[in-house]
Amino acid sequence: MVRADLATLVSRFAAAVHEAGLPVGPDRALRLTRAVAAVRPDTTARLYACVLATLTSDPAQREVLDPVFDAVFRGLTDPAGFRGDRPPEPPPPRTRPSRRGTPDGSADPRPPSGATALAPAARPVDGTARDDELPTPAIATAEERLAARDFADLSADELAGLAEAMRRFRLATPPRRTRRTRRAGHGHLVDLRETLRAARRTGGDPARLARRTRRTRPRRLVVLCDISGSMEPYSRALLQLLYCATGGSRAEVFTFATRLTRLTPTLSRSAPSTALAEATARAPDWSGGTRIGAAVKEFLDRHGRRGMARGAVVLVISDGWETGDPAELGVQMARLHRLAHRVVWANPRTADARYRPTVAGMAAAWPYCDSLVSAHRLDALDDLLEALAVPHRADRPAPGRRLG
Repeated sequence: MVRADLATLVSRFAAAVHEAGLPVGPDRALRLTRAVAAVRPDTTARLYACVLATLTSDPAQREVLDPVFDAVFRGLTDPAGFRGDRPPEPPPPRTRPSRRGTPDGSADPRPPSGATALAPAARPVDGTARDDELPTPAIATAEERLAARDFADLSADELAGLAEAMRRFRLATPPRRTRRTRRAGHGHLVDLRETLRAARRTGGDPARLARRTRRTRPRRLVVLCDISGSMEPYSRALLQLLYCATGGSRAEVFTFATRLTRLTPTLSRSAPSTALAEATARAPDWSGGTRIGAAVKEFLDRHGRRGMARGAVVLVISDGWETGDPAELGVQMARLHRLAHRVVWANPRTADARYRPTVAGMAAAWPYCDSLVSAHRLDALDDLLEALAVPHRADRPAPGRRLG
């Protein structure tokens, strides 16, 4: 059988099945064509298996399919003889007598349940053909249902259910050059030791200069996470992201409310729920007030100025609600801006288009942020990851320049 004959036969058979009442469209006809070309059925039974697998989606549809298949492929009619005309009506569905029968012992005269269930839906009242497929309920996965929900609306169990989705994220920071070097074919540095070693093979003449170049490594990611009452649900979600995402385990994590707590060792545990529980226990000010300026100052005095913040990407997770002196926050953010490669601020309140940095704390920190993202739900985390991975310092605003 050549390909053109196969396509013609399948198209006319699909049209006959469609006229009988099954929702068979061009897509299913194409699937049947591919199945026949792949299987090459040599018996009617094998051909019927191909038809059943590609044209039906419910066992009850066999009651409509079988008569058409018998009429076309078992010698009762010739589909090539219609030549574009409407195929004749298929024979009525075969009825099977009930095993139990009627109370008087005769066969049950009622038609099969499949025929009565399919016959009204098979042919519309106005006689027009149905081109639509069978209605298939769209069942969204838990990840899809929770991706568009605000982290503040998620329960602890729902947040834990997002752990698998967060494992597919990758926390990547831009590379930086280190003082160490490596061999390179076109490096900017001359490797004198390797050059002299190679010159011994050419009588002391350095015929070829060995080259080296600087090694690169990802910049350090430092996270300052606000765990006050207004930020608790978002802090839990983003701490879970740091635990689950690839590359998040290399981050230095600090939490603050009224005091600064280093949680890097705690977040290296085996399960996000365990890590979050231990993080809560180690941070005595969880859900307390917020003194952002004092926390940033303590971080810079104890860790940042000694090298942790130099050239690093610093992520501040907070809504900017400052109970301390806003001027102090502005001074400390200016210090942080000078040390860090980038300062990214994640504020879930910015998801609202009407948001303006009118809160005293956020207004003081705003000029010293290179990027401002919301990160308030799962499908908004891409903006956060992109902001952390920006490689160049050329797009840094000058100190005192406001974003937007």
